[in-house]
Amino acid sequence: MFQTASVAGPALGGLVIGGLNLGWAYAFNALSFLFVIAALLMMRDIPSRPIGERGEISLRAALEGLRFVFRTPLIRSTMLLDFFATFFASASALLPIFAQDILRVGARGYGLLSAAPSVGAVITSVALVPLLDRIDHRGRTMLWAVLGYGAATVLFGLSRSFPLTFLCLALTGATDTVSMVIRNVIRQLNTPDSMRGRMTGVNMVFFMGGPQLGELEAGLVANLWSAPISVVSGGIGCLAATGWVAWKTPTLRGYRRETPVVPGQDAVERSG
Repeated sequence: MFQTASVAGPALGGLVIGGLNLGWAYAFNALSFLFVIAALLMMRDIPSRPIGERGEISLRAALEGLRFVFRTPLIRSTMLLDFFATFFASASALLPIFAQDILRVGARGYGLLSAAPSVGAVITSVALVPLLDRIDHRGRTMLWAVLGYGAATVLFGLSRSFPLTFLCLALTGATDTVSMVIRNVIRQLNTPDSMRGRMTGVNMVFFMGGPQLGELEAGLVANLWSAPISVVSGGIGCLAATGWVAWKTPTLRGYRRETPVVPGQDAVERSG
């Protein structure tokens, strides 16, 4: 559902900008949040805590979550992969430059390019529904997916063809979806109930920080050299970072579907 909306949104945005103007795109975006508010108001049957029961919210609890993540190589490595991939290969901020100056496809082409990663993600998400349970070597599959993400980013930076660029961006969405699904499965299955919320909170720091810092990095490199060099170097950085994480975390390389789920089982592993 998320990826389907991500396909329709940028595509419609490009049509609105091309047919009307930029102001109308922002207006429609603002109106869309009314549906979010309506959905929140329609929520029913939300379980509540028993009277007198209260979860601990403290600095100590937050630090326990951080310690769990960084002392568990399997969890830590998936978050590092998430961060490095989005930091080095975050090229969405440069898409307007490619659409206007390199490919010369205008606002409508920009809308299609923005939707391309989600097109690949939607197709891959549908394929993963029946196939995920058949993937045995999940750790290796995730690592190959991130490598594919970096390689597609490099090819995107080198491309001067709109169809090829669209295909490369669709491949980034497809490979990122495979990686995202598997790493979320690994985290959830290998985190004890008492730590799951805090683990998710730490993960959000990586998940939100990587793309934002990556866009800053991409803009700085593009300003110093050029947008293609920024994208190509970012893809190479993603490949190098993935190789480093794989080398340092044998637990991740060897993670399989039938790997026993014992929360904290690899907390004693030393990955360098």
